[in-house]
Amino acid sequence: MTTIREATYDLLRSNGMRTVFGNPGSNELLFLKDFPEDFEYVLGLHEGAVVAMADGYAQATGRPTLVNLHAAAGTGNGMGVLTNSVYSHSPLVITAGQQVRDTVGQEVMLANMDAAQLPRPLAKWSAEPLAATDVPRTISQAIHMATLPAPGPVYVSVPYDDWEREADPNTHYLAKRTVSAAAALAPEQLAEIAEAIDAAKNPVLVLGPDVDAERANAHAVALAERLGCPVWIAPSPARCPFPNTHPLFRGVLPANVASINELLSGHDLVLVAGAPVFRYHHHRPGRFLAEGTELIHLSNDPSEVARAPFGRAYLAPVGDGLARLAAAVAPRVVTPGTGSTTAAGQAGASRAQAPAGVDRADRLHPDTVFRTIAEHAPEGVVYVNESTSTADSFWNNAVLEGQGSFYSPASGGLGFGLPAAVGVQLAHPDRRVVATIGDGSANFGITGLWTAAQYGIPVVFVILNNGTYGALRRFTRALDAGETPGLDVPRIDFVHLANGYGVAAEAVDTAEELRAALQKAFAGNVPVLIEARTYFE
Repeated sequence: MTTIREATYDLLRSNGMRTVFGNPGSNELLFLKDFPEDFEYVLGLHEGAVVAMADGYAQATGRPTLVNLHAAAGTGNGMGVLTNSVYSHSPLVITAGQQVRDTVGQEVMLANMDAAQLPRPLAKWSAEPLAATDVPRTISQAIHMATLPAPGPVYVSVPYDDWEREADPNTHYLAKRTVSAAAALAPEQLAEIAEAIDAAKNPVLVLGPDVDAERANAHAVALAERLGCPVWIAPSPARCPFPNTHPLFRGVLPANVASINELLSGHDLVLVAGAPVFRYHHHRPGRFLAEGTELIHLSNDPSEVARAPFGRAYLAPVGDGLARLAAAVAPRVVTPGTGSTTAAGQAGASRAQAPAGVDRADRLHPDTVFRTIAEHAPEGVVYVNESTSTADSFWNNAVLEGQGSFYSPASGGLGFGLPAAVGVQLAHPDRRVVATIGDGSANFGITGLWTAAQYGIPVVFVILNNGTYGALRRFTRALDAGETPGLDVPRIDFVHLANGYGVAAEAVDTAEELRAALQKAFAGNVPVLIEARTYFE
């Protein structure tokens, strides 16, 4: 007899999903019974950290990743981080244990009432099978839903007694299924976009995280160089779709209407690829774009193209679209290193123009931290950044050149960065991951240190400790809110916290100490935490 559990593991195996991230409870134990030797279970001590680790792993591998949570409580604990998974298009397949099927309606202890409704509207799709024999098919549907355009997290609640039941004889067909998305720009659509670009006097590219997710950075570079046009990254980036050391790179667009209008003024055509139009954050209203500026939007997400308030949109794979456009548009002769003649473009053209911050006697400026990391990081380094108040310092000093070189929260929920770095490092054993995390953010995912220590995952965690929620302090200025409570988090000793979880750690407050700590960390192959004592301006 083949059980539902055995059939499900065969299904997961056939889809390359042999790494399971989880934090189990009693409802999940029968799923984990006789855990296959060819699978790996990665334990996290809090469901938020579990989802973040799986998210980082899924983004870095580009493959669907299984998350196993405990009933409604575990699902709820993970939903704060799930907001990031939605906007990063992470193909997470989240399963949660349900009580014994016959008792669910009685609302016994640990019953997940209206389970399919719980993760909505965050989950792309959610379900609870109506019969035990339908569990494998439902999970198969979840896997394909998670990976079809646009990718995203899905959720399946399974009554725990289902795992021991006998599978339907036809279940074996599921493991042999493949589902492929074949949509692409039609020839006439490609011609329309290429014609618009060729007719533009001063085009500009705005690139988003799906360029990196579709492994299309090289196509973006080819298109930009063929046009000789400037390249901006869309606001609040979760990934880096273009080398930030490239002469055509201009920076990251600010997340407000008026500033984007100002920076893109002078361009008659804006091509946005792999990003929403636009994810604003700070309220600075105004006209979306200057008079005479046209916007073309290329995205694989139906929701993104439908909800945008302006522009002409095309729903198609971003990577394929960029590659074909790079071959279709007419090449332009542009003076190397200029790209754009607009004042705004030239203002953001050189990272070297940004003045470096000055260290204090016992505190580092964030510029020093990111610059020193860039100087000592090995080739192919991957950054996972969740230090929201130091974004300018990061982009002015970090070197982001290769595919998959940067990951950051795609939404406003904290707790992604530290554990996500663990997942990214698991996905990239041949590269070194540096997690640059603010002291406020670190506390939301601190239990990720335990997983790094227990599994020997060699992330270099750099905590920028300035004793306050810096991003919120900036907002108090912008909103003229004055001094509000709950903004400071002083006297947290991350060295002792790390040691308690089994991670070697040290604190530094000078560039020389940071340099020595980084050299030692990169020379080893174990997780290390460096607490860099910084200050907030």
